[in-house]
Amino acid sequence: MITEWTAEEMRTGLDDLSGILHACVLDGASVGFILPHDLSDARAFWQGLLAQVQSGARRLFVAVEEGHAVGVATLITAMPDNQPHRGEVSKLLVHPDHRRKGLARQLMQHLEMTARDMGKGLLTLDTRTGDNAEPLYRDLGYQTAGVIPGYCLDAGGQHLDSTTYMFKPLSA
Repeated sequence: MITEWTAEEMRTGLDDLSGILHACVLDGASVGFILPHDLSDARAFWQGLLAQVQSGARRLFVAVEEGHAVGVATLITAMPDNQPHRGEVSKLLVHPDHRRKGLARQLMQHLEMTARDMGKGLLTLDTRTGDNAEPLYRDLGYQTAGVIPGYCLDAGGQHLDSTTYMFKPLSA
């Protein structure tokens, strides 16, 4: 089941959210963290987003199975004054033990529906070039705007990865 969490639900679910992020980073996800990475790093990340979720600057969508969060995606809605029509997809994560069930697709579809309901006409995101998520984004209708080589270190901190910027106009 995909649901949107409030800041209070997020606070209550910090252990699950931290477990998802931690497992994904250990699995090699390029989501802003370098190994070694422990649960306290993941917890600090989510705690740092609480105020954004509370204010509505960021929306938090969660895939729940058997009462536990197993996947997450966020939509950044607070944009500069000249971009009120745009939202940014951030941190699409599915715990490695729960992949290949369509949860990432469901999270994205729920996020997109919410963005449309908010009057957003454009979504943007970036992903590691060649990452497993890139074909999913393309399948969902995202187009490549460009690739930046040497954009960030991989999770092991040893190699520079490129990032692919993508966008999707949302139809009404």
